Amino acid sequence: MCELLGMSANVPTDICFSFAGFLQRGGGTGPHRDGWGIAFYEEGGYRDFRDPHPSVDSPIARLICDYPIKSHVVISHIRQANVGGVRLANTHPFTREMWGRPWCYAHNGQLAGWESLPLAFYQPVGGTDSEHAFCWLLGELRRHFPHPPGDPETLWSTLHALCEQLRALGVFNLLLSDGRYLFGYCSTKLAHITRRAPFGRAQLSDAEMTVDFAEHTTPHDVVSVMATEPLTANEAWVRMQPGELLVWRDGEIVARYASDSPAPAAASHGERVER
Repeated sequence: MCELLGMSANVPTDICFSFAGFLQRGGGTGPHRDGWGIAFYEEGGYRDFRDPHPSVDSPIARLICDYPIKSHVVISHIRQANVGGVRLANTHPFTREMWGRPWCYAHNGQLAGWESLPLAFYQPVGGTDSEHAFCWLLGELRRHFPHPPGDPETLWSTLHALCEQLRALGVFNLLLSDGRYLFGYCSTKLAHITRRAPFGRAQLSDAEMTVDFAEHTTPHDVVSVMATEPLTANEAWVRMQPGELLVWRDGEIVARYASDSPAPAAASHGERVER
């Protein structure tokens, strides 16, 4: 299957260190050779890079490592194709506009019966179950909320319920963002780590690279990273529970939703995290 990488930070931050290890899994230390992509939200704008070739050999991926793009929210994906051919149109992350904002989405997993998900507002460009599910998911949110809801928690709880519906079709690990919040939903595998003062050293698991974050941060910085599998060998990552949705803002978890299904979950449904 594919792998996911996401970041939420309270200051513009580059993701070069994590991405350097992540891209090795795209044909180097991992089998995900069927394309990769990365999206950045920065200063109210959005840009992404996608490539249907293995990230470990990609000149575009090397450019990202050599050209630090500082962002509050990042979503990245490396692909091992299951549904849909290896081509640019099937490469994550996918983007659609809703409420005047670009929504970015990446999916890890495989769904059964996805063709029956009814589409209203959005249509896929490629031929993957992932993009079809994204069009359905965003369309359902738009149907429930023709305008941005005054209380974001109503949106978050609806998003969790929709993710639960998709999890019932198979494996559905998700990263989603509107540029303000980063949403991470776990079906089977998703882990996260938050780095804050006092910052220490980190060693990548997939590359011979170590960084001392204290040399690149201030005492007020908060940076959280999510990944399918932990990216570092010497840090304590937290693994999410099946059916769990985390909502991130500026590097902090602001809400947590857990499944009502028999699968184990770490928090009660709809827990609000005060910051």
